Amino acid sequence: MILDLHEIIEVPGGRVPFRCELDRERLEFPALAAFSGPVTASGEVRNTAGILELDAVVEADMTVRCDRCAAEFPVKRSVPVSATLKADPEEDDYEELFPLEGDGIDVSDVLETCFILNLDQKFLCSEDCKGLCERCGKNLNDGPCDCGKQIDPRMAVLSQLLDDIQEV
Repeated sequence: MILDLHEIIEVPGGRVPFRCELDRERLEFPALAAFSGPVTASGEVRNTAGILELDAVVEADMTVRCDRCAAEFPVKRSVPVSATLKADPEEDDYEELFPLEGDGIDVSDVLETCFILNLDQKFLCSEDCKGLCERCGKNLNDGPCDCGKQIDPRMAVLSQLLDDIQEV
């Protein structure tokens, strides 16, 4: 969504509100299983003493996979987004600033970038998720597996000594 800002670029205190729906395909990340509905954003761009500031909230209902056990679970995220926009693309090359395209900006691009950068790095179904058994792949949250404890091959000789002691 291109947001036209020509009316506030030279007007300190000017504001342009917006509301939009973001492209869900551009918001995909590895832990995402699916979005449960539209990803929406609402906010405003305001001119604060000649600096254009974007403040918004991106809201998404999604189903994600746990990074430990791969179980899918629903998550609702409301991500606050703040970004500084720059009118002159030749001026300062700060990566934190988003350049205007003429007198407007692709607000969807700014919101999508900030949304992805503000997501959790890991999604866990619960704080105490036990994950999967490394040998059989069973979800350990459902109970222990039948693999038993594996003996380190370097210690196998010592376990044989213990077996000999117990026989005596």
